[in-house]
Amino acid sequence: MVADSVSFKDKVFKVVGKISSSRHMVALRDGIAQVVPLLIIGSLFMIIGQFPIKGYLDFMAKTFGSNWNLVIQQITFASFSLMGLIAVIGISYNLAKSYGDVAPLPATLISMSAFFLTIPFELKKGAFYIPLSQMGATSLFIAILVGLFITDFYVWLVHKDLTIKMPATVPPAVSSSFTSLFPGFFCLVLVWLIRLGVSFTPIETIPGLMQFIFKPLSAVGVSLPGALLCELLISVLWLFGVHGGNVVGGVMMAFWLQAMQQNATAFTAHKELPNIITAQFFDNFVHIGGAGATLGLALLMVLFSKSEEYKTLGRLEIVPALFNINEPIIFGTPIVLNIYLAVPFILAPIANVLITYFAMATGLCAKTIGIMVPWTTPVIISGFLSTGHISGAITQVVCLVVDALIYYYFFKVADRKNLNSDLG
Repeated sequence: MVADSVSFKDKVFKVVGKISSSRHMVALRDGIAQVVPLLIIGSLFMIIGQFPIKGYLDFMAKTFGSNWNLVIQQITFASFSLMGLIAVIGISYNLAKSYGDVAPLPATLISMSAFFLTIPFELKKGAFYIPLSQMGATSLFIAILVGLFITDFYVWLVHKDLTIKMPATVPPAVSSSFTSLFPGFFCLVLVWLIRLGVSFTPIETIPGLMQFIFKPLSAVGVSLPGALLCELLISVLWLFGVHGGNVVGGVMMAFWLQAMQQNATAFTAHKELPNIITAQFFDNFVHIGGAGATLGLALLMVLFSKSEEYKTLGRLEIVPALFNINEPIIFGTPIVLNIYLAVPFILAPIANVLITYFAMATGLCAKTIGIMVPWTTPVIISGFLSTGHISGAITQVVCLVVDALIYYYFFKVADRKNLNSDLG
């Protein structure tokens, strides 16, 4: 019976491992990652324009005029509002490149055109305009679908030789552009037909269709039960050596980034922030030290280890852990398949979810203001920057202390086992 159970687990996590390393999941992960530098740049200018100190804001308004922050935040608008566009480019390029025998740039340009074709144009004074708001976080699901499916359709057409073959004397750039002519034509016609079909329904637009389909899942993704389930899956997958953040984040990141942009929009308009669960909620408050909230464990190793193994590992891990990099502790301890540390590895981040959520829900801690604080930013600093308030840093400290307390008993048991092994 035990053997059957182990065999079932091996089969399940072998399947999960294959999914997480599949070309489409990798393209999705790497493509959305291209958005992060733009969000960080935009966040820096949001901080400059909305720094939460009244004396600073008054000084800037007196010096540069009452609309000074609108000028500063033009870069914020130009970066946050292109989230979907950059995502479709990144996803399509990485997916096309993964096939090896298809030029990635033409496939990317076709996918980008298909993405624009999904946006409802606005007619003003006899000219068509593309609303900037339709290219931001609200369009991430469309960007993901277009980036994956249109790129695959394009590659399939190329593999079917529906291309124009140019003589060998023609320059490669010209030849490549003609190779994409027929596949690109069929890809754009397909999206155009879908757009026409949706226009005859009460929903009318493709963005409206996506909102109708994904609204229930979005509501779950930014809820407390959804956050707890996501964190449980992340930790359990890591315990079997699968990168849980990549697997779960690949599915849920679009929801969390959209919630982040909604908070950023509300913050710049000086309105109440609508969301607690955002990308920063997980990066800066739940994963303190990385997946499993292992900074508390790293501190225990440095301060209380009796065994030479944990003393050495603690000294090696503490600096990376401060920057939320914890692969050394996950694989070096190891935490993977470690029955002594599996329980706190699951419980600590779940405790962080509960503490942070209720602190923000009750007003004890400010909500994240939509600034993309890099996930490698050390604790306390990231808490203050992501919320614009000292309560963010205090909440992180509370979470860190709770994490250490959760790990303490299990750490002592594992440390004693190692010490006995050293003595034996």
